[in-house]
Amino acid sequence: MEKERSFHNKHPVITGVAILGALFIVSWVGMTFFFSNYPTSKGPGILKAVTGKIGVVELKGIISSSEKAIFDLTAFRKDRSIKAIVLRIDSSGGAVGASQEIFEEVKRTNKVKPVIASMGSIAASGGYYAALGAKSIVASQGTLTGSIGVIIKFANLTEIFKKIGYSSEVLKSGEMKDIGSSSRPMTEEERALIQGVIDSVHNQFITAISESRGIPVDKVRELADGRIYSGEQALEAGLIDQFGNLNDAVMLAAKTAGLKEELPSLVYRTEEDFSLLKLLVGASSSEMFKDVSFLHPVLSYEWSITK
Repeated sequence: MEKERSFHNKHPVITGVAILGALFIVSWVGMTFFFSNYPTSKGPGILKAVTGKIGVVELKGIISSSEKAIFDLTAFRKDRSIKAIVLRIDSSGGAVGASQEIFEEVKRTNKVKPVIASMGSIAASGGYYAALGAKSIVASQGTLTGSIGVIIKFANLTEIFKKIGYSSEVLKSGEMKDIGSSSRPMTEEERALIQGVIDSVHNQFITAISESRGIPVDKVRELADGRIYSGEQALEAGLIDQFGNLNDAVMLAAKTAGLKEELPSLVYRTEEDFSLLKLLVGASSSEMFKDVSFLHPVLSYEWSITK
């Protein structure tokens, strides 16, 4: 006993390191065990074997990237234990490309197993576009949806530049290369070109609605002037299928998949690239590294009231 005390007294650093090492190992094993019981978000086919489950894919906030939604949809599509999927949407829309990519992946997944879109408080523009790939769309009567249109915003800073004495010299390979420049007014030719792009992408939205909802193109065009709709108005217009909350969407998914459970178990996918920092701040990677699309104009299916 005296020898043991003597060793601790003579070698306090070694003793401290040993204790910290032991605590680290115990903590690491515990955390590894804890997080290994959760599905992760990178790559398909890694969910634990369960039966009769409903996968839930969440689409929240501004749609700036399609990566996580596509990973989640692919994983649930390939996992045999997942019998149906609920796409839970709370989004005012976002980038055109990302919204279209999610729509295509939802449509592809729905051919393999049923996907039910569940709209929360808002599922407008690109959020609605994504829902079009689902077998059925469920929303509350007061859900805000619609906003079927395209928008792109350019900053005009010419008056500010005049006040601070700023001027720029631009060398370019063609007349339209610096289209949308903030240091000069837009020309009529540039306006016409951008409007042509907007009209083209708007028509893509209209076509997707017509084909997905079985509504004539001319009728969709009347609905697609950018206005928002309540869930009640959307049902009347044929833009959604029925009223209901998330539980109703889950039960519809279970029924469509032929599940008998009274209330099926839900599976949510979480981030695989876990870190202590994320645990402490409670943030996903998309929240930690904010979108930098403000650095350049983005063609958007987005309900936006900002100038």
